[in-house]
Amino acid sequence: MKIIKNGRLISSEKMRKADIAIHNNKISEISENISPKDEDEVYDASGCFVFPGFIDGHTHFDMDTGTAHTADDFVSGTKAAVIGGTTTIVDFATQEKGQSLKEAYDIWMKKAKDKSSCNYRFHMAITDWNDRVKEEISKMPELGVTSFKMYMAYDNLISNDAEILACLQKIKEIDGVLGVHCENGTLINELTKEKIAAGETSPSAHPASRPDYVEAEAINRLAYISTLAGHPVNIVHLSSFAGLNEIRNARKRNQTITVETCPQYLLLDDHYYDLNHFEGAKYVISPPLRKVEDNKALIQAIVDREIDTIATDHCSFNFKKDKELGKEDFRKIPNGAPGVEHRPQLIYTYLVEEGYIDVMRMCELMATNPAKRYGMYPDKGILEVGSDADIVIFSPDYEGVITWSKQIQNVDYTPYEGFKIKGQAKTVFVNGECVVQDGTIVKENQGTYVLGPR
Repeated sequence: MKIIKNGRLISSEKMRKADIAIHNNKISEISENISPKDEDEVYDASGCFVFPGFIDGHTHFDMDTGTAHTADDFVSGTKAAVIGGTTTIVDFATQEKGQSLKEAYDIWMKKAKDKSSCNYRFHMAITDWNDRVKEEISKMPELGVTSFKMYMAYDNLISNDAEILACLQKIKEIDGVLGVHCENGTLINELTKEKIAAGETSPSAHPASRPDYVEAEAINRLAYISTLAGHPVNIVHLSSFAGLNEIRNARKRNQTITVETCPQYLLLDDHYYDLNHFEGAKYVISPPLRKVEDNKALIQAIVDREIDTIATDHCSFNFKKDKELGKEDFRKIPNGAPGVEHRPQLIYTYLVEEGYIDVMRMCELMATNPAKRYGMYPDKGILEVGSDADIVIFSPDYEGVITWSKQIQNVDYTPYEGFKIKGQAKTVFVNGECVVQDGTIVKENQGTYVLGPR
C-alpha cells in the first residue's frame, strides 16, 4: 500500500489536512492519521497541496495537417503532461473526409495505446457530417466517447450551421457534449484575402485576419443554434472580451453554455506578433492572442465563475522546421503552440499566487469541472475513497523559470520563455503508480484509456 501523509487535500469546495492510502489503482482510505505498516511506501506531503490529478481537456498530439506534423506525439506529449501534474488528457480523434467515426477512433487509439505516460480519452472531431456519421454517434459512448467537436472555421474542417444543428440534436439523444471552435470562417477567408492583396504577409497579419468580432459572431450564432436544438454547447478556447459578452447575452436568455479558456489567452497578448525576425510566428494560433484588456477580462471572468475549465489547446509545431513554412506568407504558418507541460505552474503562479483565485478554484477549473464535463467524474477530478489514484503532490515552495531547453515537450520553443514560476508537481501518481518524484519522471507508459465513470 502507498500512503501520502501530512498533506493539505484540495477539492473544489475545501482544503483539509488528511492522509491518503492507495491500494492498487484506487484511493482506499482518507483519514486524519493513517499509520503505515513496515511494507507500506510512505510519501511525505508536508507543506504541500494534494490535488486530484489535473485534466487537460484540449490537446492535439500526433496530428498531421497535410503540410506539417505536430512535434509532440502521445509519447512526448503525455510525458510533458504528467511532469506538470496533468494525469489525464483528452485529445481530438479527428475524422478525415470519407472516414467513419470508428475508423478515426481506431487510428487515434493506435497512436496512444501503450505509449502514454498519463491517462487519455478522446473527443471525436467531426469534419464530414452525413447519415452514416449521424447513426454512429449513438454507438460512440460504448467506446468511451461522449464528447464531440465541430469547427466553424478552416476550409478542410468546417461544418455549416445546419450540420451543427443536426449534430447537436443527435448528441442530445446520448446526453453528450459538443465543443465548437467558434470563428466565422467565411469572414476570415475574406479578411485574409484583403491582407494578402495589401502585401501584408508577416505574422502580424494573422490576428488582423481573425479579429475578435469573428469569434464573437460565431459564438452568438452557435448560441442560437444551441437554443434551437434544446441542448447546451461548450465553447472551446475562448480568447476575447467580445466573445465573453456574447456568452453573457446568451446566458441572460437562460441558454446553458459551458466555457473553456487557455493560459495563452490569460497571460500573452498580441504584441508578440510584432517581434522581429519572424519570431511572431511562434504565437500564430487560432483564435489569435488578443489585447491586454482581453487578458484582464478573461481572468476576471474566471474569478466571477463565468469560465468553467482551463485547458491548453496544446498543438506544437517546431519553429525551425514547421513555422518557417510561412516565412513569406503567414497563411502557411501552422496554427498552434505548446502548453501542456506548464499549465498547472502558470495558473498557480499567475492566478493563485497573484490572489485572483484560491487552490480550491484551481482544482475546480483544472480537475473537477473537466472530469464532470467529459464523463470521468467521480473516478477522476476528486479525492475520495473509491476514486482513481491519480494524485498530485504540489509543492508551493518551488521557484524557477520556464525555458525551452529544459522542457519535456518535444518542440524547439515555448511561448512562455522566461516566465518566472512558483510551485511544482513534486510527486505524481497515475493509476496508483508513482510516475514523478522530486519533479523527475521515474516511470513511463502508465497511462490507460478512460472508458467512463464507475
